[in-house]
Amino acid sequence: MKALFDTVSYNCSKIVTKTYSTSFSFATKMLATSIRMDIYNIYGFVRFADEIVDSFHGYDKEVLFNRFSEDLEHALNHKISLNPILNAFQHTFHTYNIDKNLVDSFMKSMRLDLHKNAYLSEEEYKSYIYGSADVVGLMCLKVFVKGNDEKYKELKDTAMSLGSAFQKVNFLRDLKADFDELNRSYFPNVDLNNLDENSKQHIIDDIEQDFEKGLSGIKKLPIEAKFGVFMAYRYYKQLLKKLKKTPALQIRHARIRVSNPKKVELLMRGYVKYQLNLM
Repeated sequence: MKALFDTVSYNCSKIVTKTYSTSFSFATKMLATSIRMDIYNIYGFVRFADEIVDSFHGYDKEVLFNRFSEDLEHALNHKISLNPILNAFQHTFHTYNIDKNLVDSFMKSMRLDLHKNAYLSEEEYKSYIYGSADVVGLMCLKVFVKGNDEKYKELKDTAMSLGSAFQKVNFLRDLKADFDELNRSYFPNVDLNNLDENSKQHIIDDIEQDFEKGLSGIKKLPIEAKFGVFMAYRYYKQLLKKLKKTPALQIRHARIRVSNPKKVELLMRGYVKYQLNLM
């Protein structure tokens, strides 16, 4: 029966989320069960696309990405795929009537990672972030508001700001891997060979503005989503706090992390803030 295969597909997306991102999985567990699986389904899709361009060294990434893209189109058009991750995603895509332009923009940014190494202008930088992060936030927002178009339009800009903040924190955290291993430089007008404190602070100031706008949207989310998204926000804010205290040279040569005990502390304190409406 198709229903059994669908259940296997959803479980695969859940496993992908738990395996690839303890932090995202941690935050997703704080969502209501009614929407949790759909967020796993979105994450599984975007993670697999990202892994193709970032991790599958020694293989023809472009061939793999093209095949994945073709399978995605087939899944969305026919509402089934033998790739369980795409089968799970197409279910969420159709259930919440996710805009196909969001999916196309995401795949466009992922495809850029096959060949593009540097983003030299603010326009290129913002365009990449829109496709790689903002649209993922918008896909999740569709689930959070359960397809309510009026609520979606109200929160669209703040969801994009939160997605941008998360992605920029990732860029700053992953400077070493992106630059040394993948030969990529996302921040325009920043010499990563000589990253200084002024450049680092400029990046952080920009991220903090995105976080401020993003938080205003979190406060307006439906109850089913609010605490989970707030915890993701808390985790990334803590990571940014660590990056802010870390010398620029160290960020360039080491990956900064938030420890598991600190994540538990963030959960406990975050729950208190949430219950007391101190977000």
